This record gives sequence, structure tokens and C-alpha cells, in this order.
Amino acid sequence: MVAGCPAGRQEAAGNPAQVGSYGGDELTIAVDIARYTATDAAAEGLALGFAPAAKCAGPTLLERLSKLLEHHMRVLVLGGDGFCGWPTSLYLSDRGHDITIVDNLSRRKIDIELEVDSLTPIRPLGERLAAWKEVSGREIGFVNVDLATEYDRLVSVLLDIRPDAIVHFAEQRAAPYSMRTEKTKRYTVDNNVRATHNLLTALVTTGIDASLVHLGTMGVYGYGWSGTAPIPEGYLMVKVPTPDGELEREILHPANPGSVYHLTKTLDQLLFSFYASNDRLRITDLHQGIVWGTQTNQTARDERLINRFDYDGDYGTVLNRFLMQAAIGHPLTVHGTGGQTRAFIHIRDTVRCIEIALNNPPDAGSKVLVRNQITETHRILDLAKMIGDMTGTEIAYLPNPRREADENELSVRNDQFLALGLEPTTLSEGLLEEITDIAARYRHRVDPHKIIARSVWRAGMETSADLMTEVPPL
Repeated sequence: MVAGCPAGRQEAAGNPAQVGSYGGDELTIAVDIARYTATDAAAEGLALGFAPAAKCAGPTLLERLSKLLEHHMRVLVLGGDGFCGWPTSLYLSDRGHDITIVDNLSRRKIDIELEVDSLTPIRPLGERLAAWKEVSGREIGFVNVDLATEYDRLVSVLLDIRPDAIVHFAEQRAAPYSMRTEKTKRYTVDNNVRATHNLLTALVTTGIDASLVHLGTMGVYGYGWSGTAPIPEGYLMVKVPTPDGELEREILHPANPGSVYHLTKTLDQLLFSFYASNDRLRITDLHQGIVWGTQTNQTARDERLINRFDYDGDYGTVLNRFLMQAAIGHPLTVHGTGGQTRAFIHIRDTVRCIEIALNNPPDAGSKVLVRNQITETHRILDLAKMIGDMTGTEIAYLPNPRREADENELSVRNDQFLALGLEPTTLSEGLLEEITDIAARYRHRVDPHKIIARSVWRAGMETSADLMTEVPPL
């Protein structure tokens, strides 16, 4: 019996696994710990007849269960089949969370459209999930839903699963693809903005108090706007002149998107700001740098779990493209002068940051919590020289298909994640492993005609011809 609380049943229905006792008073609750969450704890406490916390002397059942299960959540991973979503789903599952992937498999369809495959042989999602259960003993659910067009089904999923938290990766993520054609520009806006707004509206409609973690981009800030001043985490203090003197106000950092993709992420910011203020949704927006690497501890357990490795001109991120190019002896493709400075993060740190964000959500009624999810900044040419020196690969300076400054400074604040325990993976620690273990192993899968970036920001901009037509034998 819990001291100070009304009597009630002390066992849940059925024959689930026994948790045992917790804390000072004797308390035995029978629950299925593998699928029990904080939301269940609240509902179970009321069903057992325990009084609210204010009426109980000492820690209540709800407080004790919440403490016991504080790191175990029911999480929806939207876009959980993608480059960041898949390793995040496995990582969170491995950490004991109950994961359901919601995805319409659009990224796989884009591979077919572009006639290019991942450098790594990614398996069908059903095979991936079966392999994960085989190696981990844990199940991950999957629901095929298009968030942008199937609003009613999204509402049904929320009501059925009642998540404690949602991780939102479900957006078209490539800037070059978003600029490729009239169709891809329209698709990127339609898919990304509608998906985000449908999600926010559905959370309000259902009344589900799930914290939302969204993967944004450092590109919302633009590059070079603030010179050498460090980019803050989301907000700026400004002074507004008035007839009565200056007013200090905190505003979202001015947006300076460099592509249609980045534009959708700036629109997301405004949607989040409104719904956090008006409807008290708990939202964290992660402004992430360019991701490099492929494997996490979880995806490395079995080749069937391997993450995708994009190397083509639309979806390949710059560092991964350099790694692949070095593995096959292709010149390292530097666009323009290579003086562009960008922020980077390893995929292992991405999944860790997501977990940190889930464990540290904002309170209801708070402003959107913005965190810069980066670990280091590098000039593109410096990266190319580093890899070229390591591998003996030459550098090719090609026309830049983007409209961007030839050079820029970039200093970024990432104090929040460092304070919360992130230990960054730096380039020097993981670079050689990526070259030898991934890029070199799957070099035979490269289509050299897909390497050159040809999606231009304006019609008529110059692009390069292929620099290699066949992958040379080892």
C-alpha cells in the first residue's frame, strides 16, 4: 500500500512480467515493462484508484512509476526508413524505447526516379525490421502513411499508439533535389510544409501531449550573414527603437534560406512558434549540420541493418561524397573555390542528440527549444585536402551549380548539447574507418555517371562533364 493514498488494486490485469518494488515503501506493480510507458503509468494510477499527487503523503504511485520509467518512452519516428531516421530508430529501440516507424518510403521511390542506388546495399524495410528483431530481440513497428496527404490516417495512428514523443524526419531533405526541376520544387514544399502542419494540427486535435523533436538544418540561418559572430541557438536579442526609447525583444534568428529545401525548414520554424505559443505544444527544433558517416553501433550488427550511403550529386553529402570518390580514385569534386565553411556532425552523434532532446523536452507553454546540432565546422577545401593527402587523390575544381558565396565565415554555438553530455565524434576519429570499411567495400556499386552535381539553382548555370566513365578495377 502507498502511504497516504486510497486503497486500490495493486496488480494490473493479466500475467505480465513482474517489476518488483521501488523506493522506500513496499510497492509491487505487475506490468509488461517492455511496452509500459509514462503515459500508461498515469492511466494505470488513476485506474487503481490512487489519489492525485497533491492528496498523497510522500511520493505517489505516479511519481514512482514515472521515476522508474523515465527513460522508457513510446516514440513515433516519422521518416524512420531514411538516412537519419533508420539509425535513430535502432538506437532508441536499443535504449529500451518502444518504437514505431511512420514512413511512406518516398526516399526509396526517389532512388528509382533518379536511377541511382545507395552505395550500401540497403534492404527492404520489412527485412530490416525482421533482422533487428533477430539480433536484438526487440520489435519495431511500422505504419505506411503519407503525412502530407493522409491526415485522417495520421490522426488514427496517433490515437492508436498514443506516443509519449515524436521524432520528425519526414521531409524531403536534399537541397539540390529541391532545386532540380519545377516538379521537385513543388514536391518539396507540398511534402515538407504540409506534413509538418498536418502533424501539428493532429496533435492539437487529438489532445495527445507528446513532445515533438524536429530535425531542422543549420541552413535556416544562411551562411555568412553574421560574419565572424557565433550563430546563437535559435534566438537573437534585438533592440527596437520607439518614441519612448528602445525595447529589448527576443526574436527567432533571421532566416536566410539558400534553397527551396531550406525555405521549407524556415517555414517549419514559424509553424512551430505559433503552435507552441497558441496550443502549448512542446517542440524542440534541432538545427543540424551536414551529416557524415554511415554506421552506428546498431546498424553495424548485421549487414541487413546497414544504413544508406548516398553519393550522387543530389543526395550525397559533401564529406561522404569525398570518401566515396577517394575509394574509387575519382577526383575530389570541389565546387567553386572550396572556400565555403559548413558545420558537420557524425551520424553517431545525430542519434545521441536525438536521445538527449527526447530526455530534455521543453515545458508546455514554453517557446520552441532550438538547439544547434553540430560538432565542428570545416572549410570544404580543407576537407578535400585532408582526404586527398590521406589517400593520394587529386582535387578537381568544378563550376558551382549553387548560388552561394565563394567563401564565408561560420562560427556556431552548440553549448546546450555539450552541457547535456554530448561527446563529439571528430573527423580524425572516424574518417579512415569510413574510407576502408564502407566506401572501399562497396566501390563496385558506384555508378560514375551519377557523381557530378548537375541540379542547378538557376537555369543555364554551368556544370561539369563526367570525370570518370568506369570504376577502375582494384
